[in-house]
Amino acid sequence: MPKLVDQADTAPADTPYAAHNQPKDTPELRSLYDAFDAEHLIPLWKEIGDLMPMEPSSRAHPHLWRWSTIHPLAAKSGDLVPVGRGGERRAIALANPGLGGRPYATPTLWAAIQYLGPRETAPEHRHTQNAFRFVVEGEGVWTVVNGDPVAMRRGDFLLTPGWNFHGHHNDTDSPMAWIDGLDIPFVHYTDTAFFEFGPDEVSTRETPERSRAERLWCHPGMRPLSALEPMHNSPIPAYRWEHTDRALSEQLALEDEGYPATVEPGHAAVRYTNPTTGGDVMSTIRAEFHRVRAGQQTVGRREVGSAVFQVFSGEGTVTLGDAQHRVGTGDLFVVPSWTTLSVQAETDLDLFRFADTPIFERLHQDRVEVDAPDGGLS
Repeated sequence: MPKLVDQADTAPADTPYAAHNQPKDTPELRSLYDAFDAEHLIPLWKEIGDLMPMEPSSRAHPHLWRWSTIHPLAAKSGDLVPVGRGGERRAIALANPGLGGRPYATPTLWAAIQYLGPRETAPEHRHTQNAFRFVVEGEGVWTVVNGDPVAMRRGDFLLTPGWNFHGHHNDTDSPMAWIDGLDIPFVHYTDTAFFEFGPDEVSTRETPERSRAERLWCHPGMRPLSALEPMHNSPIPAYRWEHTDRALSEQLALEDEGYPATVEPGHAAVRYTNPTTGGDVMSTIRAEFHRVRAGQQTVGRREVGSAVFQVFSGEGTVTLGDAQHRVGTGDLFVVPSWTTLSVQAETDLDLFRFADTPIFERLHQDRVEVDAPDGGLS
């Protein structure tokens, strides 16, 4: 256990709490602190600034990963690293530079680029962590979830909720890459993880246009009477790009017709939902898609909880706290808790977003602050 470090009473007067009111350093006080150390005790007055900050201060850093850099590295791993039992997936995690080398994008979210070569198969397994795939380019891979083959194509958002067997097979002569998102850090922190191997080969190599679950569930505004009970996670295995694209285009078209259809002028957005509850697609992960028109800038927004974005198409500039980054197709960036984000679109800019917000909403610890157009707060 680390030794308690005494704080001299020289802290500036504007230091939060009463750090400048620490007791005088005396032999008796040091003896008391040694006794605390021996009994694995830590007095609140020494730690209150870290334990109860004035506002969230995430260990994670805002950070950007360039698709033009990480995709070639994933392709190189395809030449050198086999995919199969043991390693399970050729997935390369985004490691936030503020998290001490852990393979975590944020303290609660895991994101990775996964690469599957021609005719390759990733074996089946299941785990308690919730997972999804988002495809920024390519097609030809089917993910098989509990024996149901689901096609993966550009712009599709695909679910693998926790404890469902799943594997992937590429039935083409071309490689394919996509991003995986999971709640691995949250599950690891709470000591709730289970994992189980499935077959070395996927249970089917069928390649249907539509999965069985899509045939059952994906009819707008309709729900099968055979499944009326609420489900913790969405039964829809794939939210298809053509529907996402149309929903965003129609929002902007309604705005042009004078209806208040968008989040803010020139900014359309949709949230993927669970049709059995109307809530988030998974109990720990929120997923959205945003479209910002060329020339538009979104207002600054910060919230409790963290998010990862991937640029689906277009170019622009994102402001993360005090830093600006130019972004283009495929780039990924992290927005830590209580970090202000705004987006300036140079061309029409499409952004996929996933976040840990459902966790904090259930704990009643969620909070959002949005800059007003005049520069104040709303």
